[in-house]
Formats: sequence, C-alpha cells, structure tokens
Amino acid sequence: MDEPKSLDSIFKEKIFRIPDYQRGYAWQVAQLKDFWEDLINLANDRVHYTGVLTLNEVHKKEIPKDANEFWLVEDHSYHLYRIVDGQQRLTTFIIFLQAFIECVMELPENKDKHSDNVYVTDSLNIASIREKYLYKIKPTGGQYRTYKFGYTEDNPSYQYLRYRILNETGAGYIEETFYTLNLKNAKIYFREQLDALYEQDGIDGLRDVYKKLTRSFMFNEYIIRDEYDVFVAFETMNNRGKKLSDLELLKNRLIYLTTLYSDLELDEADRRSLRDTVNETWKEVYAHLGRNEKNPLNDDEFLRAHWILFYKYSRETGRDYARFLLNDQFSPRRVLLKVEKQVELEQPEELVSETFPEEADEENNEGQSSQQTISVAELSPKEIANYVASMKVSSGYWFTSWFPALIESLSLEEVQALDRLNRVGISYFRPLVMSILKNIKEVTLRIRLFENIERFIFLAFRMNGARANYGSSEFYNAARGVDMGYITPDEIEAKLSERLEYIFHSDQTLKATEFYALLERKFNDGSGYYGWAGLRYFLYEYEISLLNDSRQKKIDWSDLLKTSQDKISIEHIFPQTPNEQWKKAFEGVPEKDYAGYAGSLGNLLLLSLSINASLQNDSFEDKKKPKYNDKGVKIRNGYSDGTHSEIEVAQYPHWGPEQIKERGLKLLDFMEKRWKIKFGSDREKFLFLPEQEESAE
Repeated sequence: MDEPKSLDSIFKEKIFRIPDYQRGYAWQVAQLKDFWEDLINLANDRVHYTGVLTLNEVHKKEIPKDANEFWLVEDHSYHLYRIVDGQQRLTTFIIFLQAFIECVMELPENKDKHSDNVYVTDSLNIASIREKYLYKIKPTGGQYRTYKFGYTEDNPSYQYLRYRILNETGAGYIEETFYTLNLKNAKIYFREQLDALYEQDGIDGLRDVYKKLTRSFMFNEYIIRDEYDVFVAFETMNNRGKKLSDLELLKNRLIYLTTLYSDLELDEADRRSLRDTVNETWKEVYAHLGRNEKNPLNDDEFLRAHWILFYKYSRETGRDYARFLLNDQFSPRRVLLKVEKQVELEQPEELVSETFPEEADEENNEGQSSQQTISVAELSPKEIANYVASMKVSSGYWFTSWFPALIESLSLEEVQALDRLNRVGISYFRPLVMSILKNIKEVTLRIRLFENIERFIFLAFRMNGARANYGSSEFYNAARGVDMGYITPDEIEAKLSERLEYIFHSDQTLKATEFYALLERKFNDGSGYYGWAGLRYFLYEYEISLLNDSRQKKIDWSDLLKTSQDKISIEHIFPQTPNEQWKKAFEGVPEKDYAGYAGSLGNLLLLSLSINASLQNDSFEDKKKPKYNDKGVKIRNGYSDGTHSEIEVAQYPHWGPEQIKERGLKLLDFMEKRWKIKFGSDREKFLFLPEQEESAE
C-alpha cells in the first residue's frame, strides 16, 4: 500500500464504478455532519486521513467496446475500477463537489457566465473541475457524458445520481428510494453549509474549503488484483458510521459463491445467469425496502422474516438467522466440499442397416442407460437460485404487509384489515402475513385470516398481557408451512383458537382472571384504563365503527403517534383534578373515588387534536363548545366539532357518574361485538366504578 493520496491525485486518469454487490448511499445527517466538521475545522497546514480506498481494476479486455467508458480507456490511458470499499466517502465527495459548483455558479457575479469563465482560483475554472472529477464529454459523441464516478447502469440510484444530483438533462421517470433520498438530502445539506460559509467568509471561504477537500483529505489506495479476494475483502470492511447489514453481506457472499463452482458444475453462461439473478433479486428487494422513502424498511428484519419463511425457525436468539445463512447454509465450505453423486448416462443407440442385421452390435443397439459417479458441490447452484427466487417474490409482499394503502391491487377491505394489524402491533406475525399474501390467492380467505390474527393479538397481548413471545414458534413455523403448502388456512385458524382457549370459560365467556387483574393493577396505581396499553387502539377502533357513508374520518392513526407521550390525544372528560364546578356535578361522591371515575373506560375520549391540555378543567358545557379569542378566532375545537366519538359525547346534556357508567357499558358492548367475546353477567365490574355508585341507585 502506497503513501496516502489526495483526491486530486486519486482521480487522475481513473474511472470509478460502484459494483453490483454494493448497497446504495447510506449516509445520513450524522455522517454528513462529521464529514463537514472534519473539513471545515481542518487547519490549512494539516491533512485529514480519511481511510482506505479499496479498488479492483476492470481490465481493458473486460470492457465492452460499446460501453461509454471504453473510449477513455482505449484512447486516453484511463483505468476503470470497481470500488470495493470507500464508496460512501467518494459518493459524498462527488455530491459535495456538485453542491460547490452550483453554489459558485449561482453567485451574483457569475450570473449568465459559462463555466469556462467562472474561476475558483486564478488558473482553475468550473469547467476544469467538472472535467477532472465529474465527467468528460467525448469530442465526437455530442454532449453525452462519461462519468468519472457512478453506479453501474442496473442500479436504481444510477439515474438519480445523473439527473437529480449531477443535473444531466433529458430525464424520464426516475425511481426514488430510501437511498436516493439520502443522495438528495446530502446535496441539500452541503448546499446549505456552503451558502452559509459564503455569507460568512465570501469567495475566499469557498476557495479554501475546495482546496482542503481536494488536496488535504487523504486516502490509502489499495488495489485488489484477484477477483476472489474482492468478495472476501468486502465482507471484512465497514464504511464509516454505517456497518454493513446482513442482507448486504449475503448478497456479496452469494455472488462470491458463483465464482467457486467448477466449469463442470456451472459453465460460464450459467455462472453469469446466476449472478445476474442475484443482482436482479437484490435490486428488487432494495427497491421494496426503500419504496417508501420517508419510512424505509429494515434490511435485516426482512432477511430474518424470509429466513423464517424459507427455513425452519429455531428458538436461538440474536443473529441466529445470519449465522445460519452466512456460516452454515451459504458458506464457501459447502461449495468447496464435494460429494459423490450418481447420475444416469443414456447410451446412444447406433442405427444399423436392416440389410446386414448380423453386423449390428447388440449392446449398443439396445440403447441402455448406465450410471456414473461424479463429484459435485454440497451446495448446488440450484439451491442458491431457489432461495434467491423466493426472496425476490417475498420482498414485494413484505412491503405490502407494512404499507397496504400503497398497493393498488388490494381491495379496500383487505387494506383495512392489514392496517388494523399494523395499528394493533403485528408482533411476530408479519412473516406469516407475508406468507399468506404470497401464497393464498382467495381475497376473502386472506381477510378472514388477518381478522383472526388481529383478534388473537388484541385478546392475548392487549387484553390479557401474554408474554411477547407467546405462541411465536408455532406461528413462525406456520409461515413456512403456508409457503410450503402443508398448512391450510383452516389449520391456522384452529391454532389461533386453541391458543386463546386459556382466556375463556367453557361457555365462551371471558375469564375475569387475566384482564381483570391487569386492570386492577392499573386502578391501584391511579391510572385506570388510561394506563392500559390497548386503550388507544380500542378507542380508535370505536371511532372507526362510528363512520358511515355520510361521515368522514376525522382523525388518523398517525395523529396518535406524533409524540412519545402516547396518550396525549386521550381526554379525561371528568378531569383528574376537578375544580369546584366539577365537584358539584359529582356531589355525594367522596374525593377518594374521583380517580376511579376519572380512569373508568366511559370517561375516556379520543380527541381530534391534541387539545386536552387546553381543555384542562373546563366545565362539560365549555368542553363541548369551541373556544374563541377576543378577536373571534377559534383557538381550539370543542367536542361538538371534534371526532365522531366527541360528537357522540356532546349529545349528553351533562356529565356525571351515571353518564360514565352508561358510556362505559356501551363501550364494553362494542368490545364484545368487535372481538367476539362475552363478559358475562358480571360485566359491570370491568368498569371498576366505585361501590357507592351502585348504592346510590
């Protein structure tokens, strides 16, 4: 490894490409901030060591003559390199440089000037910077750019980098993902920093930061010569601040394995086909994981879910899926380890003239088959292909399980069923849901299964406080069973019912034990139903039940998730600290019982906005009406123009113990119907109303 080199030196006569086994651009604000602070705080007489840039040269004979890089390699002594490690840092450099160019070009004194006439130093203009670091234009090729740095053409980020970051014209539809959002955000971040720097230090500040970046940021350049070494090296390297995911490591591993098979096991065409299959699969997987750019899905959570789907689930904890995939199933040892395999070889049948039958070779004429023993890898290419094919298909259904509303092919009823699962907390059921979406074609059957899973989650976890892993092994294995076709929908429903038997009596009424004990603890600590983890979901489901064709939804589930204070949108109608007006409404109720009424189910209300702080101790009449300031401007809603639940409560003429009881029983009725349960004759005790409520009647 040579002495550290500056970017100014590294970019001389080199073309860089991010190869197919690399992820997209993963740096976010924390890494961008580190990069900027390293740059801006670097003294002019110092250098900053940035790390190792690991490259693998693409030899001239490997570059197709119609590739847009070929003319630079053929006629201008350029060398083409794949980036094994360092792509995040080099991508950041390119984005920074483009933001720098735009900042300089848009300065007032440079308005309407060509880049040839805009100078950063006395001898260096913008056109020269572009040609040195960003792209060259072939003299006989019109204005077609050959980029000095970029992605391979099949990468989803390839088009985005060209057209959205480097401002090439003529773009059509460009796919946007989590990775392209990171590219966009990096450019915005650096442009804002550079604009602020110019405001503070003028053109001298911009000139100084450019010199430091190109001359004082130092890399150790390391060239890997052997393709085998490329894949091994990649697995041991991490980019600054962003550890490679197991999904990324697995892609690299599978591509590496394709290089280990002998030509007899995998000829060159099949080797390329399998590698292309891996690349296409990961391209699609990453597209689905990053499809919702504001809420990208986790790489390794999908990898683990698919592992559960494709292989038998184990109870081991931690990164057991990664150990299995990388250390056992797809290890180089399983390709290099050869096993003997018997193959049938059919003997050719030689045609002989009927004129001279006595000259025919009797054995050959029979065309019999014979057996031969050959050595093949323990892990076959077909096993890799089957696994990759399953992953490719599954990734789309994984995305669907998270964001059903973005899938146009789903019916409204199915979207609603999946949305409820996501709201209630899908827990460990997502692999099973993915498998159901993938393998069960009848929509009504899928919806029925989703409804049964939602009921199980609500009853077992939200109402009865079951352990988070209760039944997990059984339903993880069911995900694979559905995928393999040996578990039917009826069997899944039976398993869900069996697992709930412990909470019901023989007549299917709810046992008081678990749910009652959970609530009793909440009332003993003073919170009541307000402290119940299932409250938000329950009240939201009640709100949705009040909708009909003439009513529009007035609150979205996301409104309840905007703050870590997860109960901020739930109102105590009778306040926890009542004033004198409220005490009159509860005349005859001892103060020690106030908390029991305040925390009872019927006293809790879902608000359309987070306005419970502004309602505070307002009287019931005041809470029902909107509030206006002195200028007649509405400063908060009232129950009468709030959620449908609020409007329902606003119909009560006053609010006291009887109303809390009445509404509480109504909500228990809804709970019974919605989740198909029965509280039995002592249902009122689940309201935990103080005893004097009954004695007053």
